[in-house]
Formats: sequence, structure tokens, C-alpha cells
Amino acid sequence: MKKILLIITLSLLTSSNLFAESLNWFFSKWLSENGHHQYLNEQGSHNLNIKIKNKAFSATNIAYHSNPNRDTLIYYLWKYSYRDRSQHLKEFKPTNSSYDFKFNLIEDEFIKKQTKTVKKQMKTKGILSYLYYQDGEVLIDELSPKERLGEFLNNETKFYSMSMGKSVTSYLVGHAICEGYIDGVDARVNDWPIIKDSLYHDQKLINFLNMNTGDQKYIDEFDDGTSKLGAYEDRDIATTMRGFFNNQNTKKSKERYNYNGFVTQLILNYMKFKIGEDYDKFYSKVFNDKIKIKNSIRYGYTSFNENWGNGHPNIMATRFDYLRIAKAIMDDYQNDTCVGKYLKEIYERRIPKGSKEKEEPLFNRTKSYGGQFHMDFPGLKDKIIFGMGGYGGNMILIDVENSRILVINSLHYNNKSYKYNHKKLLYDPFKKDK
Repeated sequence: MKKILLIITLSLLTSSNLFAESLNWFFSKWLSENGHHQYLNEQGSHNLNIKIKNKAFSATNIAYHSNPNRDTLIYYLWKYSYRDRSQHLKEFKPTNSSYDFKFNLIEDEFIKKQTKTVKKQMKTKGILSYLYYQDGEVLIDELSPKERLGEFLNNETKFYSMSMGKSVTSYLVGHAICEGYIDGVDARVNDWPIIKDSLYHDQKLINFLNMNTGDQKYIDEFDDGTSKLGAYEDRDIATTMRGFFNNQNTKKSKERYNYNGFVTQLILNYMKFKIGEDYDKFYSKVFNDKIKIKNSIRYGYTSFNENWGNGHPNIMATRFDYLRIAKAIMDDYQNDTCVGKYLKEIYERRIPKGSKEKEEPLFNRTKSYGGQFHMDFPGLKDKIIFGMGGYGGNMILIDVENSRILVINSLHYNNKSYKYNHKKLLYDPFKKDK
């Protein structure tokens, strides 16, 4: 038995090391093809001092508690933004005219002071981009300085996020409801065979949207930083259901906020199930006709069997397309469209985070959660703000009543040296008077 275990372990390590070497080769190739020859040695491989925890398994994300050097940040920027993800995320291309923003980089006292703060933070933190939009104009537009990470960035760089994709999924659900594919947020999810006999069966859609399905006994991503389900994002839903929910007498616990990615995975795939074979056209219609993207967006797929639930709420978009998504949400809310009514309903039916609030990173520590958005930000109690938060310090705040939007794309965040000043960068723009 020990010999068998040793052979299995060695084979896993060998395959993991081969995968890591493959990534290093593609990374070096990308550096060469994009003219970054100062980071290559004579043999063509990179000369960067990259430090990765769990190196043999080529860690997917920068470890939360780590304080990476610049070389490591460069590697992860490539991995997040430039590595080929065509096998995992489907591309939706722009098919009509995009929405073009107006710029007014005014120098009133607040904007001048805020811009100075942003530039200072960008020199030492993981912030890649900072956009502030107000009343139809972009007032602050900053990229990481060249000597930090800016030499690898431009307006066509796509920034990757899993958790901000949760909010995009919710926005798509609003459109699916308005187009008649789903009856409403109180519709019971009892017609989807893939979750039959599980605790999720026959629950209302609003429970999924608010992440209070009572699944905390089986999945708790904040308990130890991982999910009790294991790497569910590397599997289709059918496999996860067979292994962890079906035929195991799973029972729903008391409803409370329990943030996790699996619930959003269920929402996305249920929406695909309800829409049927028109879902590609449906997504493209929202991205193009409503959001009016300028660059292609990658969203929501893996290479798994489609009938087994292969959609994952991951997204890649440019900094300005993230702003376009936020503006579309704000416009719907303000114009009281059908989707706007959906947004107002999920705001009214938001739930308190309770004790789970303090388990979240400081930049995302809000009082409540509604429809896959973070809500009730500290110090902004009189504002209706929809927040889209993501790992690494990614954050979008949408002040739907006062026409203000803030978009931060960030590579890394922790509560130590990579903690950016969330009070100044996130909250101050929404406190000031117009």
C-alpha cells in the first residue's frame, strides 16, 4: 500500500512540475513576443525571481497573506490577464457600436487630492487601474506607473475576476427574468434535474441570489480559506452534486448569509438551463445591445460537458468595459426599466451578513448582501450603492442614485503591506458633495 501511495504521489508531483514548466515556457514566450527582453536570459527563459507558494502545484492565485515581490507580480499579471483561457472562458465579441465615455480630468481640489492619493498608492500596492466616473464623465483615469506594472498594461488589457462575475451573473438573471425565461426571483428551482434530491431543490431563486440557501454545513469558504467541497471550480456541477450532495441525505440548515462561489455556479447554469440553446445569443445581446462593450469579454464557461453544468461565473474584461457594465446597471436602475425593477427588488430584499461580515477582507466588508451584490458600505449608509467585489482587491462601487461609479482593478490585496487605503480610495468619492 505504501509503495502504491508513493507511486501516486510521485506521478502527481511529476505532472504538476511538468505543468509548472509549461506555464514558465508560455510566460517566457509572452515576454519575448511583447518586447520585454530585459526579463529574458540568453537561452530565452525568463530571469525573474518568482516566488510561488505550493510551487509544485503552480498556485492559481497569489496567496492572500503573501507579500510578493515585483517579479512575482509580473508573473501573476500574465497568468491572470494574458494566459490563454480560450478553453475555459467563452469569448463574446462586440458586434455594434460601443458606448464611448466623455473625459473631463478636472483639477478641482477633491479630484486633485484624490488623484495624488491614487498615484501614491499605486507605487507600492497591487492596484492596476483606477477609474472614477461622475455625471456622465470620467474624472479620474489612472494606470499603474510604468516602473511598477504599467509597462504591461493598456486599455485593451483584460482583467480577470471570479467574484465580480457573480454580480454580472445576477445582472444577466435580471434580463432572463425580463425576457420571460425565468418567472421571477421567487420562482422555485424545482424543474432542474441536476439538483434533484439535494438541499438546493425547490428553493426560491432569491435564496441563491442572496447566498442564504442553508448550505453552510457543506461549504464554507471563509472557515479555512477553502471550500469543504474541494476544488468545485475545477469540476462540472453534475460531478460535484454526485460527490457531495446527492444520495447523501443532505439537509438544508438555517438560512443565513454564506458567501461561496458554488451557489453562483448553480445560478448561472440554471439560467442556461432555462434559456436553452439561445443562451449564447442572449449573453451577446446583453453585452452588446445593453452594455455596449468595446472589446471582447470572456465569461462563464469551462471545457466540461455542457449538459453537466459547465458554466462558471468568471469574467475577463477591460477596465472600461467593467465601467460600461457598471453604467448599464446604473442606467437600468435610474430609468426604472424591467431590469431596473429587478435591481430595486434585490436591493429591498438584501440580507444582513451578520457574523460573516468580519470574515471578509476590509475593502469588501459591508453590512449586507443582495442579489450577488455587496451593499450598505460603512460610512455610506445614506447611499444606495451596489458593490462588485473580487479577490485581490478588485472593486466596483455604483452609486445608483447619484450617478457615481468607481472601478478598481487590482492584482493583489492583503491586510498587511498590500492593503490599500480603502477608506480614501473607495469611500471618499461617494461622501463628497457635488
